[in-house]
Amino acid sequence: MRVHHTSHPLPAFPVYSCSFVAPDELVLGGGGGQSRSGVKNKLRLYKVESFKRLDPLDEYELDKGEDVPMSMAAWPKTKEIVCGINSSEDSLKSGVNQNCRQFAVQENKLAFMASTSTLTLDKAQEDNYQKVTVLSPDGNFLAVAGFKELSLLHYPSLEPAASSIHVDKEIYDASFSPTGLTVCTTASLLVYSLPPSKTGGISKKVVGKKKAVPTPSLTLLRTVDRPNLPGKNAGSTFRAARYHPQDPDVLYTMVNSLPPKTRTKNAPQISFVCKWDTKTWNVTKLRKVSDRNLTCFDISPNGKFLAYGSSDLTVGILNTQALAPLLTILKAHEFPPTTLRFSPSSDLLVSGSVDNTIRIVSVPENLVAASWSSWIIVLVTLLVILFAILAQQMH
Repeated sequence: MRVHHTSHPLPAFPVYSCSFVAPDELVLGGGGGQSRSGVKNKLRLYKVESFKRLDPLDEYELDKGEDVPMSMAAWPKTKEIVCGINSSEDSLKSGVNQNCRQFAVQENKLAFMASTSTLTLDKAQEDNYQKVTVLSPDGNFLAVAGFKELSLLHYPSLEPAASSIHVDKEIYDASFSPTGLTVCTTASLLVYSLPPSKTGGISKKVVGKKKAVPTPSLTLLRTVDRPNLPGKNAGSTFRAARYHPQDPDVLYTMVNSLPPKTRTKNAPQISFVCKWDTKTWNVTKLRKVSDRNLTCFDISPNGKFLAYGSSDLTVGILNTQALAPLLTILKAHEFPPTTLRFSPSSDLLVSGSVDNTIRIVSVPENLVAASWSSWIIVLVTLLVILFAILAQQMH
């Protein structure tokens, strides 16, 4: 089946994050960062009617000196987004960093709503930023993380839901199940249980006033080590994790292998997608997807497709059942993809890059892998037709 896709240029707008606030409305985060490049940091709102159409609706320019929106999550029910945006250097010097920002789309306009600080920055972590922004499936919780620190907040209030988590290894991703939160570090998966949501009554009224209740701590249920990978390598690192939207007993992880110490200059850095059974925490399926490291990952809301971006400039789609390849777009960008996101209706996939482009892919619901049996049937049919033609000519 032919899948249609189109690259859309965005002059002077390196893309770092994206999210859909509606099936046909897309928000992009991009810019030049805190460097003095002259490229302004912005949020942009677009109308996406098909893989061919990308119509600008609005843009929100960040204050001078503030950083680029590095991560983003959307809640389409209220058309809100949460972004990770570091404050200006002057604000950071004074110890203030309103890194977690909340926006809403109102009448085709981007409007600022609120912000809060979750990252503790010091001189040793000057490049720390909110690289993880994830909403729970029910919209009650928000997880945001920097280098080695993760905060769990109530949503939409942005109030702390639990004490911050500080870990030994770098955090790359997080994913919610209905009852838990799995934090993806380079070395392991950390599985936590969730506290009660704000609607569950964590505060009580006493004589007309709210009784102060200490912020609970997240309970660590399990630590899951990296899987054993085939081939010769010096180990591996987790890069991303996603629970299946309809089956919390299934988790998918993106794993990059580390090349052996004796590697040659062009030695492959093979990457894999793993399918986990979260009842036993065993890998049930493993698929090699690239000879280079993966950079971004997403799962479709209908639970049928996995999308990945690779540092070899490839964007690909797998099915979630057997991890079978469904689509590979070679050289989807001029630089490695930085962000990937399926639309709420699962019929579009957007990839972005710092090469000032996004690519929109049309994803048919009945997109399937071409199996060997189907190819054999096609080949046999062609041979029968060929022999029939030869026999007719000989006769």
